[in-house]
Amino acid sequence: MMTDPIADMLTRIRNAIAINKDELVMPYSKLKASIAKILEDNGYILGYEKITSGLPQLKIKLKYQGEKPAITSLQRISKPGLRVYVRKNNLPVVLNNYGIAIISTSQGLMTNKEAKKVGLGGEVICEVY
Repeated sequence: MMTDPIADMLTRIRNAIAINKDELVMPYSKLKASIAKILEDNGYILGYEKITSGLPQLKIKLKYQGEKPAITSLQRISKPGLRVYVRKNNLPVVLNNYGIAIISTSQGLMTNKEAKKVGLGGEVICEVY
């Protein structure tokens, strides 16, 4: 049984980038889909879709600029063994605001920048740049 499906998702993306794959498929969940949506909205992946034949799966199309992947680093911050929560005035700044942190707030997942705008804290899921 998998204890941390989000860490699994991030590792699958890192591994696919390491071997320059164009797309990858993983088990579907709403949380993974919202993470994929944030990555797409911020230009880190080309797109994603839910595959419903058989077990639902999430297919992610990776983005490259020439040979270089759009994602240079993808790090899990809050883990099942050590949850990391921040208040609205302590939101993380990733790579001098070139990167994003994905925050799980009471209003759903959003980036650190959106959370700052609406004045919400929450659990820091991961950092991307």
